Amino acid sequence: MNILNEVSITFPSRSSNEGYARAAVSAFAAQLDPTLDEIGDIKTAISEAVTNCIVHAYPECVGKIYIRLRIFEGNILEIVVRDRGKGIPDIAQAKTPMFTTGGEDRSGMGFTIMESFTDNLKIRSKPGVGTCVTMRKKISMRIGGLSRERHS
Repeated sequence: MNILNEVSITFPSRSSNEGYARAAVSAFAAQLDPTLDEIGDIKTAISEAVTNCIVHAYPECVGKIYIRLRIFEGNILEIVVRDRGKGIPDIAQAKTPMFTTGGEDRSGMGFTIMESFTDNLKIRSKPGVGTCVTMRKKISMRIGGLSRERHS
C-alpha cells in the first residue's frame, strides 16, 4: 500500500494533552472527508490509546507519547501510539474486558473500545521497554467527497 500522507507528533504524558491528541488526529483525518460517526470513532480510539499511556505506561512520572499518523491508498487511516513506559507483561490479559492495573476508578475497557472503534488493532509490548498500539480504520469514500479529489 502506498502512503499518501503522514505526520508524527510527540508530547508529554500529561492528561491535559489527551484533548490535544484528539484534535490533532481528527484534524489530520479530516482530509479523508470522514462522516461525523467516523470522526467520533477516531477520537474515541485515540483518547483510549493516549489515556492508556498516561495511566499505565507512566503511572509515576511524565514520559513521552509518540503518535504517527499515515494515510494509505484506499482511504485507510493508520494511527500508531507508542510509549517507552512500563510495558505490558501479558497482552491477552490486558485485552480482557474489565481488567485494569490502573485502580478501581478505571473501567478496564481501553483495548476493547479501541478494537470496537477501528477496523484493526495490533498491540506490541515489552516490559520495561514500552508499548506500541497500531490502529487502522477505513474511511468511507463518499460520492463527490473531497477525499477523491485530493488523492487523484
